[in-house]
Amino acid sequence: MRRKEPRDRGTGGAGRPRVIGMKSVSYYVGLDVHRQSVSYCIKRPEGTIVREGKISAQRQALLEWVQSLSSVSWCGGLEATICSHWIYHLLRPYAAELKMAHPSRLKALIASKRKTDCLDARTLADLLRCDLFPECYVLAPDYEQLRQQLRYRSLIVRTSVLFKNKTAGLLIENGVPYETSKLHGKKYFAALLQNAEGMSEQLHKLLSFNRSQLETLARIDRTIIAILLQDPLLCDRVQQLRTVDGVGEITALTWVLETGDPARFSNAKQAVSYCGLCAAQRESAGVSKRGPISHQRNILLQTTLIEAAHLAPRFNPTLRAVYPAELAKGHRHRATLEVARRLVRYLLAIDRQYFQQHPSLRQRFSGMPDLSR
Repeated sequence: MRRKEPRDRGTGGAGRPRVIGMKSVSYYVGLDVHRQSVSYCIKRPEGTIVREGKISAQRQALLEWVQSLSSVSWCGGLEATICSHWIYHLLRPYAAELKMAHPSRLKALIASKRKTDCLDARTLADLLRCDLFPECYVLAPDYEQLRQQLRYRSLIVRTSVLFKNKTAGLLIENGVPYETSKLHGKKYFAALLQNAEGMSEQLHKLLSFNRSQLETLARIDRTIIAILLQDPLLCDRVQQLRTVDGVGEITALTWVLETGDPARFSNAKQAVSYCGLCAAQRESAGVSKRGPISHQRNILLQTTLIEAAHLAPRFNPTLRAVYPAELAKGHRHRATLEVARRLVRYLLAIDRQYFQQHPSLRQRFSGMPDLSR
């Protein structure tokens, strides 16, 4: 009996183009994006190369290139890098479908001895043809700009911590005693500079400079938070999330801008995994092992939720009961992680409810391109 050959999922059969929306895709375009150039490869559904080459990574050059594809329906794919998001949003209206590839999953698929820009573009086109493209979530453009502000704010916070640590280090190096809990208070610090014994003029200047930088960073921090909280895209949603006892404005803002559309998570476990609050699993020969919490995570969400989990039990009776129950089973970090996981479930449930009440909001996060062109 003759064995039946498997069908190519990406082409809907041998050489037959895939249908997206109301259009039949004629070309599959792989885009290998770099800061100064973009290598592309255009293939037909059966795998024949139509055209390939390299173009400048500039808006005008990309628009001129995409106009050459205006007469056909095409599906494109590019890898998620620091310079690929603006290209994605620029080209998406011109494509029947445009996808962004998950970098780590893509690396596992295309590992090879030979790696060139041309070969990478060809491989991306082939993955699109065969419907094996490791797609990742792309945030809507207006929310992406707000997320940039939030991530800039996290840089401000980290820099403030560095200046605070440097202030304490300078005092310790010069043998100046201080109270740790009051060191960064405005009145206490001013009194310390005036009354401390053995403080040289150079040290006084350094400490004054550190203090001025901290005050400047604090003003920037307050300004960014105020702008985000007043934004019409965020204010109602953030207020809805803050109805959970123990969830503050920073936790709510971080959740909104880092997750985007809660529909991207099919269940709470996926959301917990995305936040980096679970361990990686390794199973071989029937033996399953769990390690520390995974490094494949959204680091800003992970940090924010763990910090919130330290404070949330003080304000939330349910979480106050969860912490000692988990603490009895093991280490205190285990209890903190369980509180953070509960917070994720609460936030996800309320966010889904909010989107159900505002169905028009989901259109802002829709990854579907404009098919009316």
